[in-house]
Amino acid sequence: MMMGNRFLVLAVSSIALIASGAVAQSSGDAADGGLKLDEVVVTAQKRVENLQDVPISVDTLDGERFADFQAGGGDILQLAARVPGVYAESSNGRLAPRFYIRGLGNVDFDLAASQPVSIIIDDVVQENVLLKSNPIFDSEQVEVLRGPQGTLFGRNTPAGIIKFDSRRPTQEFSGNATISAGSFGTVHAEGGVGGPIVQDLLAFRASGLYRQRNDFIDNAFNGDGDDLGNFDEFAGRLQLLITPTEQLDVLLNIHGRTLDATSAIFRANVLTTGSNDLNDNFDRDTVFFDGGQDNVQDSETWGVSGSVNYDLGFATFTSITGYESGNSSSVGDIDGGVIAPLGTAVPDGITSAPTFGDTAVSFPGFIPFPSETQDSLEDLDQFTQEVRLASNSDGPLNWQVGAYYFDTSFDITTVGAGFPPLTTVSHGSDSWSLFGQASYDVSDQLTVTGGLRYTNEDREFSVPLAPGAPVDPISVSDDDVSWDVSALYKVSDGINLYARVASGFRGPTIQGRDVAFFGDPTVAESETILSYEVGLKSDLLQDRLRFNLTGYYYEIDDQQFSIIGGAGNTNQVVNADQGVGFGLEADVEFIVTENLFVQAGLGWNDTEIQDDTLATAVCGSGQCTPTDPLNEFGQALIDGNPFPNAPEITFNIFAEYTYPFRNHGEFFVNTDWAVQGETNLFLYEAVEFRTSGQFEGALQLGYREAAGRYSLAFFARNLTDEENVKGAIDFNNLTAFVNQPRVFGAQLSASF
Repeated sequence: MMMGNRFLVLAVSSIALIASGAVAQSSGDAADGGLKLDEVVVTAQKRVENLQDVPISVDTLDGERFADFQAGGGDILQLAARVPGVYAESSNGRLAPRFYIRGLGNVDFDLAASQPVSIIIDDVVQENVLLKSNPIFDSEQVEVLRGPQGTLFGRNTPAGIIKFDSRRPTQEFSGNATISAGSFGTVHAEGGVGGPIVQDLLAFRASGLYRQRNDFIDNAFNGDGDDLGNFDEFAGRLQLLITPTEQLDVLLNIHGRTLDATSAIFRANVLTTGSNDLNDNFDRDTVFFDGGQDNVQDSETWGVSGSVNYDLGFATFTSITGYESGNSSSVGDIDGGVIAPLGTAVPDGITSAPTFGDTAVSFPGFIPFPSETQDSLEDLDQFTQEVRLASNSDGPLNWQVGAYYFDTSFDITTVGAGFPPLTTVSHGSDSWSLFGQASYDVSDQLTVTGGLRYTNEDREFSVPLAPGAPVDPISVSDDDVSWDVSALYKVSDGINLYARVASGFRGPTIQGRDVAFFGDPTVAESETILSYEVGLKSDLLQDRLRFNLTGYYYEIDDQQFSIIGGAGNTNQVVNADQGVGFGLEADVEFIVTENLFVQAGLGWNDTEIQDDTLATAVCGSGQCTPTDPLNEFGQALIDGNPFPNAPEITFNIFAEYTYPFRNHGEFFVNTDWAVQGETNLFLYEAVEFRTSGQFEGALQLGYREAAGRYSLAFFARNLTDEENVKGAIDFNNLTAFVNQPRVFGAQLSASF
């Protein structure tokens, strides 16, 4: 808590320093009169609007900035802590990321996991965790909508939405490309080119991505040589924009991705009982695996979507159709170490267990049994269809109504070290909904907005191939009415106040992974959320300073949690009576001088599980130090605990200084830092499974041409080479996995 308070003070002080700088600059000289922040346009309410006029807590990232975050080989997980209140992590390598907003997420690692954060790419929801890992490239903008979005976006959005918009075709021929190369053989290249095929009738944009890294981690159990850590990824997208009349436009989008990589790197006993610090068993460049086939991973996805917009005069009709499909496979040495034949030499400096029976010794540390698992996602199909009608009125009333349909099915096959034999389970889900929203300008200063959505959802689960007794199929269904009401009041030019009350809904969940280990599937009922937030949105100092502040409080009934691990290494879903969260988010952008720009964000979040009977097994290894009270079965009572993987603080800051070079261009230096405060990794609390004070920084130095046609920069991601624990496995030993290493490199960008 002390460390968390220090970071909160640091974050508040930084934002206060920026604000005080704004006050000091408020009487700036006439030379600064032309400086102005660009207007930010968002589609948070499925309309094109100024960010400052939307009564929702919304944050954005420019596509070029997000590309810089990925320069060192990063992926979608680079969003973690770089937007206030947002966190992301994964125990599945570059597949199946897990997202959290305002502390709400799901720690479930299964390929059928449901999440309360929705990922939307080019207006199509990416429901399955495999689709959520689709790479982001040639991007126009990232929008983060915090809080329930049940009215316009539907189910499984109680935490919020992360929305990615790609660059679209235009009637002007143009292109851009960025390529970076760095340590470990890391390459990241992306870009796009497009323009008219038939002027004013048909335009295209073709975009691509390639990124790779060489193996840099030695599996020392197999002898010398780098065996793990690589990735090799291709992705492409072709868009065709058809505009036969001024009233009609049709956009077709075809996209695909292939990935061959190393899955997550699990490291046995790199934590010590009674401590959450990495110990001497940890070496970023070395592991000791006797299984897992070097943790290989591969995936391919592809999809197609089509959107139609037709201007009827009084309203615009929109249709969005999407189809996504994919397959993936990952295998891993889950115990993260070796149980070797007696007599195998233990490396110097690595702890080991005494003789295990008469046949084996384990290292690093004591590992009671080997664990290797392979999971495959097969025949994923997802179909979505949305239609809506939105008014075109210039009057005080604006409205939209619509309908939505969703259908998905897929199989998951699990193999555990040859025992038990492989198991295949099948999941299916379909949902439909009707929705509407209206906004009314009560006066020149006051606008009120209200929305309503009805959702019906069905889920099915079956086991076509199981190692034990037959498992009965499961079918669950539910319906819900989500709603929101908000008001935006214009205090003056550049200052808006808003208040919002919103509900959200996450449908019922079926978790069947335990069937592969002779367990029963589990079912969780739907969860619902009611959220309250108030906020300030302001553009100050003649639009040189943008400062937005939101405070929120929410309650979740029947909150879904995943119980992971314990001695049985279970994966079960349960409902808690209630969950509560409150906090604040602050964003500031400031053009300090013509040459200095600063942006910072702070998220402070307090969450609490409220269920005085809910209990979960503690670490199966017996090596952790639980701090929760235990019931008569030795299970931890988790009432009052924070939500798992809910950082108390997220703080980010970006600053850039430029130095003009004659009339040709400018030299620049920029830096960005992300801080993650105290975070509990599991439902129960234990000394070993709580992180605090984690941060990563980056530095970039370069030159950009005056017209923006090209730039060259040298960069360092994870500048100080921080070794941050991002997650743990508790059933076998004190296993953990960590962040990516420091990467130095160079980046060249060009556009025309």
